[in-house]
Amino acid sequence: MGVIVIEVALVPVSLPPNPHDTMRDQSKAYLLTMLVITFWATAASAFKIALQHVQPYTLLLYSTLFSCLSLFLILLCQGKLTLLTQSSSRALAKAALLGFLNPFLYYMVLFKAYALLPGQIAMSLNYGWPLVLTLLSAPILGQRLHKSQLAAVLVSFTGAIIIATRGQFITLGDLSVTGVLLAAGSTLIWATYWLFNARDGLEPVVKLFYGFCFGLGFTALYGLANGLLSWPPAAAWPALVYVSLFEMSITFALWLTALQLTSSAARIGNLIYITPFFSLLVLRLAVGEPIHPTTFIGLALIVGSILYQARGRVHTG
Repeated sequence: MGVIVIEVALVPVSLPPNPHDTMRDQSKAYLLTMLVITFWATAASAFKIALQHVQPYTLLLYSTLFSCLSLFLILLCQGKLTLLTQSSSRALAKAALLGFLNPFLYYMVLFKAYALLPGQIAMSLNYGWPLVLTLLSAPILGQRLHKSQLAAVLVSFTGAIIIATRGQFITLGDLSVTGVLLAAGSTLIWATYWLFNARDGLEPVVKLFYGFCFGLGFTALYGLANGLLSWPPAAAWPALVYVSLFEMSITFALWLTALQLTSSAARIGNLIYITPFFSLLVLRLAVGEPIHPTTFIGLALIVGSILYQARGRVHTG
């Protein structure tokens, strides 16, 4: 018995996870996900309010600036500032590329789309980016598309047409063609960003901070070259700060934390698709934008096709 006791004491034992801790972490993940949904659902309204006072470029510049500051504070509070000095030159070069795609190019295009379109249309069209990601994965990653994936893309495309034409299928009516093209283009940029945003060993918030710092640099250079730098009016500041905190920096950090705590990323990931429908309600209440019935139909097709594709991906492996 004595030998056995000694051996048990010396050999590391892997204890099963405490079910109470697991349930507590999952509850925290759900709570954080609800906060993320709430914040992202208000983003479209915040964009429209901010764009009543400033141009898309000014919104991009100051929201990116405040995002850099808030991400720095998050790293400081997490005790991870030392990680900023441990990144390789290759990782920094990749962060520069990612920063060019997002926030610089993506939000430049997206904010311009919001300036030209009703918030409900810009938001709904932008939400089709997971299907664009599926299409891009074929030529870039060499992945073969299944019939179910192609069907999902077709359904999503139909939903986008319903939203853009308000059910007329032939004409955009009084909508800006440029705005529709920009909103559609934003999905291409965002999907490309995620294709290049593969795992590279960088801590997620560190990577996000680097990306926004590079994005701020690109944005400032663009403004200097085109004479766009200006000081926002006082009425714009609340919306500018809100966008930087609750569309970009803090909300992304909350989402990353939720993914780390959850026992099933798919379980909380599916909850995110409540966001665009919640966003329509906020647009109606906060901006006073009447919601066209076809927006619900088209958005339901887009979100439904995304969920169908995600379900198929789980079953096929």
